[in-house]
Amino acid sequence: MTFATTNPATGEVEKTFDAHTPDEVDERLARAARGFEEMRKMRFGDRARLMRSAADLLEGEVPDAARIITTEMGKTFASAKAEVAKCALGLRWFADHTEELLADERIDDHSYVRYEPLGPVLAIMPWNYPLWQVMRYAGPGLMAGNVGVLKHAANVPQSALYIEELFRRAGYPEGAFTTLLVSSSDVAPIICDERIVAVTLTGSEHAGSAVAETAGRVLKKCVLELGGSDPFVVTRTADLARAAAVGVTARVQNNGQSCIAAKRFIVEAAVYDEWVDAFVSGMAALTVGDPMDAATDVGPLVTEVQRKEIASQVDDARDKGATVACGGAAPDGPGWYYQPTVLLDVTTEMRVLQEEVFGPVATVEKVADIDEAIRVANRTQYGLGSSIWTNDEEETRRLVSGIQAGQVFVNSMVASSPELPFGGIKRSGYGRELSGMGIKEFCNAKSVRAAARDDRSAVPSPGSVNE
Repeated sequence: MTFATTNPATGEVEKTFDAHTPDEVDERLARAARGFEEMRKMRFGDRARLMRSAADLLEGEVPDAARIITTEMGKTFASAKAEVAKCALGLRWFADHTEELLADERIDDHSYVRYEPLGPVLAIMPWNYPLWQVMRYAGPGLMAGNVGVLKHAANVPQSALYIEELFRRAGYPEGAFTTLLVSSSDVAPIICDERIVAVTLTGSEHAGSAVAETAGRVLKKCVLELGGSDPFVVTRTADLARAAAVGVTARVQNNGQSCIAAKRFIVEAAVYDEWVDAFVSGMAALTVGDPMDAATDVGPLVTEVQRKEIASQVDDARDKGATVACGGAAPDGPGWYYQPTVLLDVTTEMRVLQEEVFGPVATVEKVADIDEAIRVANRTQYGLGSSIWTNDEEETRRLVSGIQAGQVFVNSMVASSPELPFGGIKRSGYGRELSGMGIKEFCNAKSVRAAARDDRSAVPSPGSVNE
């Protein structure tokens, strides 16, 4: 088997890599196990020094790393550079804060909780943010003293190998971070390998279910960040011009291929027409083209298969009565481009409201009031992020408490940041990444109690209940 970098802007294969053989996989897992023995003994200060070294390398290589990302998955070069810079920022945040986050927690004079690393964690990562998705695990994971074993998406092999080399060049011990070029069919045996202690996955609902099933059979911890169909709620009190402008960015970020992109726009009837006019105008004005061109707003979708899926979802909606306010087609020419699209008059039997739409396609629904907005926002199997637009305190309170999601952003688009826990509910997965909550997902919370010398309770009486 080979792994290929296929440029989405041209459809041409630019580079190929051979898969790792079973023997190579075994050796890399052995290296990871040895690397953990070094990492777990390392002081926080030494781990932080290495992490800052990796951040320094990233900051010095922003254009080169960004070019790899754009070539492999098609996001605009400006967006790719921002992703690399964000990775460096995230690594620095965990370098600065981990010692405090994982400090012993004193319970009383005789008891405390300490946080210890678990070992090699398998990270199964997607193609849409080839560096940032990995760094969301690698930053906290390596700072906690774990080691990373990366199974990246098959279409971003250069990104996967770059990350491994980045940590090697930063001075990490051999095996501290290892990339495996293996197929999806090879994942289950790796999860079951005794050297892997846990697994984290960002990806599709189907992939998450398969990983959770395998991890469950061998009783290994897993964290899953899966799909999203995020609502973007606009009320009558909102700043409509800003809500429309940010709404455009929130929908087409990463060429529309983001789990936390706004996908379902829910607008109060009193301001529906005004907001829709501004939003459709903004979507229609976007420039679709070469992602390396600074004038481009939206690049290609990642693969031809992905474009066909988006076209199929839009055609299904159109056939069932949706109004295409703009877009709705693939432009002529090479590459896997699709026009920014807005669908009005959508109904629940349409796929665009039942599935995650992973491309630059927005649906807009009109609601009578806040109560209906909450019902429509929650009418999905997903619960990852949400964005609400209102200038009324009571509306804010009701929407924040009523929407079922892992995140609610008020008058801004959803975004991840190192200090906030990131993750979802329902079929968007479970567990959290980032922040103190995320770093503790792959730590052993070890309770320690030391009895005082004169504490008679240290010798339990027969028949006492201790469980």
